[in-house]
Amino acid sequence: MEKSLPPIPAKRYFTIGEVGELCDVKPHVLRYWEQEFTQLRPVKRRGNRRYYQHHEVLMIRRISDLLYSQGFTISGARNQLQDLLQSQRKGALAEEDELSTDEAAELSFKHEANLVVSVVADHPFEAHEMQAAEWGSLRRELFEIRELLAI
Repeated sequence: MEKSLPPIPAKRYFTIGEVGELCDVKPHVLRYWEQEFTQLRPVKRRGNRRYYQHHEVLMIRRISDLLYSQGFTISGARNQLQDLLQSQRKGALAEEDELSTDEAAELSFKHEANLVVSVVADHPFEAHEMQAAEWGSLRRELFEIRELLAI
């Protein structure tokens, strides 16, 4: 008797209760899984409240499937996730190898830019600590990069 999970709404962050309902997993289990699966790292804000992103909800569904439907142990599920991530990385590297040098550099830059954007977006409360001079310097550098990419 397989239970159908609800669709994941288009939101940036989900509370632990919302994730529990979306994945049919109790909050205490989610907190335990954070200790067991290093890939699962929700953003923590005031009062140690956890906020999960869309990709983490998908990962939790994958972990739940591995443990409850496929019968893996915690360590077996952990190994399966690590293998999946490694194969995805190898696929991305192979994709870059097939491209010309310029295309590979552009793709690499886009991956790094997406990483920077996600890090800044994940820590908006820390962003206000930057001084105005740092913001100005960062802004100038981004404009220079944009001009270089337009060539």
